[in-house]
Amino acid sequence: MLDSELLKRITARRAELDELEEQLARQLTEVRAERDELAVAERALERMTGQLTEERACVAPVPGQVGGRAAMLIPHREPGQEEGSLPWDY
Repeated sequence: MLDSELLKRITARRAELDELEEQLARQLTEVRAERDELAVAERALERMTGQLTEERACVAPVPGQVGGRAAMLIPHREPGQEEGSLPWDY
C-alpha cells in the first residue's frame, strides 16, 4: 500500500514537472525571439543614425555673398546650439 501511494505521488510530481518544463520552454522561445527582434532593431537604429549623420554632413550650408564677401547670416543648426550663436538682429 505504501509503495502504491509513493508511486502515485512520484507520477503526479513528474506530470507537474513535465508541464512546468513545457511552460519554461515556451517562455524561453519567446524570450529568444524578442532578443532577436531587439538585435534587429538595434542594428537598424545604428544604420539610420549613421545615415542621418552622413546626410547632415552633406547638407552643410554654403556661405552667401554680402558686400562681396562670403558670409553666413544664420549659422547651421546643430545639436546643443544655443540662441547666443544667432546674429543679434535675428
